Amino acid sequence: MNTLALLGAALIGISLGLTGAGGSIITLPVLVYLAGVAPKEAVGLSLFVVGTAALVGAIQRFRVGEIHLKAVMMFAIAGMIGAVGGAKLTPLVSGPVLMTIFAVLMLIVAINMLIGPKVEESTEAECRPLRCLLAGLGVGVLTGFIGVGGGFLLMPALVKFAKLPLRVATGTSLAVISLNSAAGFVSHFGEAPTQWTLAFTFAAIAAAGVLLGSNFAKRLPVARLRQGFAGMVIVTGSFVLWQSLT
Repeated sequence: MNTLALLGAALIGISLGLTGAGGSIITLPVLVYLAGVAPKEAVGLSLFVVGTAALVGAIQRFRVGEIHLKAVMMFAIAGMIGAVGGAKLTPLVSGPVLMTIFAVLMLIVAINMLIGPKVEESTEAECRPLRCLLAGLGVGVLTGFIGVGGGFLLMPALVKFAKLPLRVATGTSLAVISLNSAAGFVSHFGEAPTQWTLAFTFAAIAAAGVLLGSNFAKRLPVARLRQGFAGMVIVTGSFVLWQSLT
């Protein structure tokens, strides 16, 4: 396990703590390109690392009232069902195709966040059951399929479909990610040998990072968090796409 991989694990947690997302999209590339894990094995490992770190962050956010419990329930129930189904799709595609799909999704979401309508902090939460359940199901399918916590899709979905203020969406996202990741990990368990030493090391470092990131998030304006998240997704997605196509 090299130094760059360990630094990547810290970045996973910091990203999750700052934005409620991003950690999952960093985890898969870090495991594949820095830790040398095969893409299909990295899917389950990624879910374990992200889910553990997100759980730590969710507990911290719950203590300060930055979690919308109704949205957590709606998105998590549908998301866990979707994650189980999505996991069945992973063996149907090759590693390079999996990473290409992953990269394209990242770029679409990031560009939409940069050019789409801005949501103000004063927005009143409104998580209508059908709307939130369908959005959660879609995120869950992608969670199981490409081995991410779904935060880079979940954050925009919580803001758009549940009308959550960004800081509440961040905490809510962490709670849903932890549950979706658990469902996805269980679904993938046994498909490939799990490197438990690597898994626990990454999870511990990422969990420390998420606490650090959450503390930084309190001091940053919402607009900067949004821009920073979108920029990080674009950079990571572009790199993954380049690696997949060359």
